[in-house]
Amino acid sequence: MDIILNNHTQIPNIGFGTYKIKDPAEAYRSVKTALELGYRHIDTAAFYENEAEVGRAIRDFIATGAAKREDIFVTSKVWKTEAGYEKTKTAFERTMEAIGLDYLDLYLVHWPASPTQSDDWEAINLDTWRAMTEIYHSGRVKAIGVSNFLVHHLKALMKTEVVPAVDQIEINPGFLQKDTVDFCHTNNICVEAWSPLGRGKSLEHPLLIELANQYQRTVAQIILRWELQHNIIPLPKSTHKERMIENADIFDFSLSSEDMAKIDAIEPYGNSGHSPD
Repeated sequence: MDIILNNHTQIPNIGFGTYKIKDPAEAYRSVKTALELGYRHIDTAAFYENEAEVGRAIRDFIATGAAKREDIFVTSKVWKTEAGYEKTKTAFERTMEAIGLDYLDLYLVHWPASPTQSDDWEAINLDTWRAMTEIYHSGRVKAIGVSNFLVHHLKALMKTEVVPAVDQIEINPGFLQKDTVDFCHTNNICVEAWSPLGRGKSLEHPLLIELANQYQRTVAQIILRWELQHNIIPLPKSTHKERMIENADIFDFSLSSEDMAKIDAIEPYGNSGHSPD
């Protein structure tokens, strides 16, 4: 199923993440396999150093006739060292050359400038966002958004011509980031979850194991379903075909409101500890 973004672009409600898949052959094979299994939402970034392989896998899959370009939702991101108007525009051109596609479906600011890094952090974010807006108006991206922006980072962008369509943040059991999620949903910004399985550590949580047994599902499926029911798009990553299949098989069951609340109440467990500030 698709979700409709605030600019009416459609985005599939589960994606395939590619962070840390740097080996060229593995990156290509993983994305190609994910597409063959039915994934239609692929997430990469300049920082991941695999845009070229991701793009080649997408192009080769399209060449088989199994899908058209418009059937596949492709995201990339501008890294924080490229903040600012000119650097962002230059970084976008590098991404497009690497990925080898005519357009992106979504382009994100990967990390915000923040108060702990610079006194003029808000101006830096607005300067970056001005470049993002121009890129959006060029028609070479269907939607623009941000990643790792918390409420105080988002507020300045809410006053601009184009409001972010997406905020991709870390979300996993024990780390729902409810304030940011609520702000985004109130302002019609779609939320995506990176590290949705808590770097694998969440798979060991006793409550989640108990719920997996109760629902006769895997722990990963319980977690991804929990995120989905919070209207969050999970972006699980795996290089193993069996796990790719498992991670996408979350649409034929639901968690009860009581069990959702139990997962909501988990203390921080598998989160990375990385802070945008």
